[in-house]
Amino acid sequence: MRYGHFEYTMMPFGLTNAPAVFMHFMHNVFCDLLDQFVVIYLDDILIYSDSLQEHWQHVWLVLQCLRDNHLFAKREKCQFAQTTIDFLGHRISPAGMEMDLDKI
Repeated sequence: MRYGHFEYTMMPFGLTNAPAVFMHFMHNVFCDLLDQFVVIYLDDILIYSDSLQEHWQHVWLVLQCLRDNHLFAKREKCQFAQTTIDFLGHRISPAGMEMDLDKI
């Protein structure tokens, strides 16, 4: 169509409000799971659980939510069943939260 409406199929680079739009989208996708066992910052999804069995149930729910919204997770970028993680410049462990020493 010569003068039709153009619509992006993915978020283009360079838009100043792209991070805010993407965060809004991700919050809509995970609205039922947020603050129950999911924390999201842009494309980083943190799943927290009290037990390993509960963790695998939470992982399944998150992956199902991604699938229902035609999204996916790259396996090589995923880490499952971790007791200590680095997230947004902090090291989170059963002992608590501290600054990631590599970032200081």
